[in-house]
Amino acid sequence: MEMSISHTDSAHPGHYEWQYLDLMRRVWEQGHERMDRTGVGTRSLFGAMMRFDLADGAMPLITTKRVYWKTATREMLWFLTGDTNIRELCAQGCEIWTDWPHARFVRETGEEISMEDFSARIVADTDFAADWGELGPVYGKQWVDWPSYEPAEDGLFRKGPGVNQVSAVVDGLRNNPSSRRHIIEGWNVAELDGMALPPCHKTYQFHVGEGRLNCALYQRSCDIALGLPFNLWSGALLQRMIAQQAGLEPGEFVWMGGDVHLYLNHADLVEAQLQREPAGNPTLDVIRKPDSIFGYRIDDFAVSNYEPQPALKAPVAV
Repeated sequence: MEMSISHTDSAHPGHYEWQYLDLMRRVWEQGHERMDRTGVGTRSLFGAMMRFDLADGAMPLITTKRVYWKTATREMLWFLTGDTNIRELCAQGCEIWTDWPHARFVRETGEEISMEDFSARIVADTDFAADWGELGPVYGKQWVDWPSYEPAEDGLFRKGPGVNQVSAVVDGLRNNPSSRRHIIEGWNVAELDGMALPPCHKTYQFHVGEGRLNCALYQRSCDIALGLPFNLWSGALLQRMIAQQAGLEPGEFVWMGGDVHLYLNHADLVEAQLQREPAGNPTLDVIRKPDSIFGYRIDDFAVSNYEPQPALKAPVAV
């Protein structure tokens, strides 16, 4: 029987990061071992929640290992463009999505090529990028250009204008803050098969209370060791940007996970991280307010008081 996990009452009060470490420990010690899509195998539990107050610039940035927050920020800004090709990410040295196209290229061509050389070729060759850098209609495409269809003649339908969910949420928060429909959804059932990876952080809902913008993120599948530190930063970052655009103060960021898991080949990382204790309270300063939610640049964000412990590495399950 699967069990529900709540980490709002940590055995280690005080630092926000104990919620994350408690979740990691519980899944590693009590999780059910299961074979998964990747063939690696996981320890998994079902149902988790963490809550983080973003007042005064606070962010849920993990300190017990280095999290490359600029890389996660570049990914979020890329999502907001609606782009679905990794070329622009690779050009910035952001390789978050390169594993999947690289694996497809090696599998389908039989050509052995390093990840580094593959990425360089994506950047240098537009035709190669068009053939091998495309991810399908992943996150950003659904966020800013969800497909719509309208009736045509003879009972047929033609493609209509794309739906920009992000713009709709910002406009809704400005004009109707008490609505319960401030949602950004990535799980487009009709297009899942065309995606390199169906959305894990799939649903964002926003709520306004006393001038503060709260956000709840539901993540259907969560790689605790590698993915979750990025997801926590990115979700809170999106909340901060939307709050600024809507003229609101940042409130609480609520993260909810469905299948929360640790890969069996991440044992060294998990055991090392669970020996560490969090320290410090990093903050984010959003230096500039652009005219639009789509106008932010990487230089608009500055993190202070972040002194993480050394990086911990483990293989990505593709």
